[in-house]
Amino acid sequence: MQPFELIRPASVAEATAAFRGDAAFLAGGHTLIPAMKSGLRAVERLIDLGSVPGLAAIGVESDRLWIGAMARHAGVAGSPVVRSAIPGLARLAAGIGDPQVRARGTIGGSVANNDPAADYPAALLALDGIVETSRGTHAADDFFQGMFATALADGELITRIGLRLPDRFAYAKFPHPASRYALAGVAVARFADAVRVAVTGATTGVVRWQAAEAALAAGGPLPEALDHPDLAADLHADADYRAHLAGVMLRRAAAA
Repeated sequence: MQPFELIRPASVAEATAAFRGDAAFLAGGHTLIPAMKSGLRAVERLIDLGSVPGLAAIGVESDRLWIGAMARHAGVAGSPVVRSAIPGLARLAAGIGDPQVRARGTIGGSVANNDPAADYPAALLALDGIVETSRGTHAADDFFQGMFATALADGELITRIGLRLPDRFAYAKFPHPASRYALAGVAVARFADAVRVAVTGATTGVVRWQAAEAALAAGGPLPEALDHPDLAADLHADADYRAHLAGVMLRRAAAA
């Protein structure tokens, strides 16, 4: 690991002001720190967000559940507010990684990293999410822009996530047995005026599944498999298998 300057800001303003040159924000660090240790990533300034007050708050305002960017996965899973407002989201958080990952990983870090097999991006997309940052807001539909790519600009810091309160929400995934990332994960949210379905793990980035949304809204037969031009394939699962898994997870989520 190359030498770097460690900065511990006391506010969002201090954190964003410190972001200059080759810098990075540190939340849970589950992706950044291993990359730095292996030499895949080098930074001049590491800005630790752990001391910034208010970034882990969880509460309901109007028709949304708001979760601070530094809320840990374990905190989301165990939050009485989350369990009351969107129980399926608490269950999703409880299924991320292992106890060590859940104790350190954050929702903001997961969303900003946008791993194509992560769980939270599917929840944000299905729950018509809003990503609030130091510079404004992004709708989830526009925020996720492909593998590890988002609408965030350099130095733009996620402060909290807003999730529209659904009538019902469920998430089902087929996890990789080692990493617990999704080989295919499907989030289904039903609102009074719409049904939204999002898929993670099966494609090269989180996506809406419009055919499934139409089928659930109409009460018709559900798609057997995901039909998408950017299906993921690697040594763990080929494209056809992931497409099939997405169909299985869709049924499980819809049943839940």
